[in-house]
Amino acid sequence: MTIAEQEDVQALIALAKSEDLGGGDISADLLADRDEQGEFRLVAREAGVFAGREIAGAVLAAYHDDIALEWTDAGVDGSAVSERDPSLAVLRGPVGPILSAERVLLNFLQRLSAIATLTRRYVDAVAGTSAAIFDTRKTTPGWRTLEKYAVRCGGGRNHRFGLYDAVLIKDNHLAGIAPARLASAVFDMLNALSQAPRRPSFVEVEVDTLEQLEALLAVVGIDVILLDNFSPERLRDAVAMRDAFGLAGKVALEASGGVDLDSVRAIAETGVERISVGAITHSAAALDLSLERC
Repeated sequence: MTIAEQEDVQALIALAKSEDLGGGDISADLLADRDEQGEFRLVAREAGVFAGREIAGAVLAAYHDDIALEWTDAGVDGSAVSERDPSLAVLRGPVGPILSAERVLLNFLQRLSAIATLTRRYVDAVAGTSAAIFDTRKTTPGWRTLEKYAVRCGGGRNHRFGLYDAVLIKDNHLAGIAPARLASAVFDMLNALSQAPRRPSFVEVEVDTLEQLEALLAVVGIDVILLDNFSPERLRDAVAMRDAFGLAGKVALEASGGVDLDSVRAIAETGVERISVGAITHSAAALDLSLERC
């Protein structure tokens, strides 16, 4: 099943069309040539990374069955686009439906390209280190499938998709547990996983201190330990501690909290394998794309 065929994406496209089109496009209906064939170009007005090809056809099909899309070499998910070579695709079909679909199509593509563009900036910033950039659950409600797809287009990796597919035991789950009991409490939680309705894709636990990290490194069954708001110095200490336990390559370390483009390189150079960045989905500014009639 393609992304465009997924139920949540189909529902999102239908909602976007409904809120914009309502009972009909009264502006397009005024055109004498609304049913005649026309040609439009999808162009980029600023440099960035394109994302959205996988759903563009589905958005247009929601308006009319006879809209054809012809993609250029730049109109590939994950490709760099520039103002020097801005053409992404050519649309051909009835003028009225294309004009009705224009804003919704651009809203999808601009949002997804924004996320891909910002993700690529983070990925490029850590190039040459052992760290990969991961997204979070800080996504627009209803858009998670698409926003995580855009992260992949930008070269990033997906964290868990929801509460249902992986275990992430955070500080609020562990509130009130004395440090001396942390390891045994987490061990008991993981033992209870045998009763879970599905096997999680991974098990991760958050720590705020090196003392908590040391305690959890003795617990079997943890795949990733999340180091929340650690300074680069403490991240290096955490990597050294993990390695001293003989767990390099067995337990991954993930840095999170306060990560931005100014700090991400220094974080990556500490030796952590994962850096989670909420900003790549919640703070990406729309890439400027437009549809121009030929």
